[in-house]
Amino acid sequence: MTGVFRIVAAVILFCVGLAAPAMAHTPDISTGKIVPKDNRTYAVEVGFLATDLERMFQDTMSERASVDLSGPGALEAEIGKFVQKRVAMRDATGRACIANVEKSGEDPTNQDSALVMIRFDCGGTNGTLFYDATKLLATQGAKGKHLVTLEGSENAGQTMLYPDDSPLDLSKPMETTAQLMWKFLKAGVEHIVTGYDHLCFLFALILWATRIWPVVKIVTAFTISHSITLSLAALNIFTLPSTLVEALIAASIVFVAVENYFSRDVDNRWRNTFLFGFIHGFGFASALTEMGVPQGGVVPALAAFNIGVELGQIAIVFAVMPILFLIDKQTGGKRNEKLVYVASALIAIAGVYWFLERIGVLPG
Repeated sequence: MTGVFRIVAAVILFCVGLAAPAMAHTPDISTGKIVPKDNRTYAVEVGFLATDLERMFQDTMSERASVDLSGPGALEAEIGKFVQKRVAMRDATGRACIANVEKSGEDPTNQDSALVMIRFDCGGTNGTLFYDATKLLATQGAKGKHLVTLEGSENAGQTMLYPDDSPLDLSKPMETTAQLMWKFLKAGVEHIVTGYDHLCFLFALILWATRIWPVVKIVTAFTISHSITLSLAALNIFTLPSTLVEALIAASIVFVAVENYFSRDVDNRWRNTFLFGFIHGFGFASALTEMGVPQGGVVPALAAFNIGVELGQIAIVFAVMPILFLIDKQTGGKRNEKLVYVASALIAIAGVYWFLERIGVLPG
């Protein structure tokens, strides 16, 4: 195997080998809404995408090794304790507010999410208060993000916290729109670059491409259509169940991979790509809406997130196409059929696996 083919093999393994999670759109973003109440008390709602919470809960099962989770309300109670251990409020001296979990379970506004409501009594503290979610972010992992919304205060607004950030000083203004848009743009790039099903879809689409122009048409068609459904869903105009969307995305991967065995007409492939882009747009929207963006901030967040997705797509295309062109140069200017068929087979297998997992046939 030549050095070039080793590179291509690495790309394929990246696309397929890292494709294990059933829900490839898990954003690793939790939300925290802080609302001041009377007598220096605060109501805090911490929200998660259910799949994110399930992963973190499984990773920390040693904390509840002796707990029977089968009893009524036992699981919900443990989820509340899980969050209570990882979210705190304290003053500048380190004195912590008293935390009590008031509710834990499914988010009544989103069946795909979980919500934990905690009341912090800060009567025993003095001066400036700090919201500390560093332990929660550490549990979320290196890609973890915590979108905080502060309401009912002169400093009301939003900010995005990362694992290395210090506790949030509630006496300081939240981030400006521009600052928050920059973070959503980066989240969009991260979402497409680490969304292994999207990577497989794009890679399968361009395997037969020997010129740039057909690829430009494919990416443009995909961008236009997914931007439409992303906007419709993020603005709550029209949505589809996330389980259906995830299954359809997997099916689209299988379709374009299998299509490589029957057609090399890359020039007209933008038509199918345009149709599938509507489906993938709902998948992108699930990541954005699960960030808990308030309705008033949806438009700038939507624009920034969408730009981030497009930049990520362009980066992927510019990374893959030179490799394919280099292979063509070494094989006399023709696309290597074996490469396309083997890569398409691997991508199709990944798509079938995802599809069966997302409809519940295979365990998640």
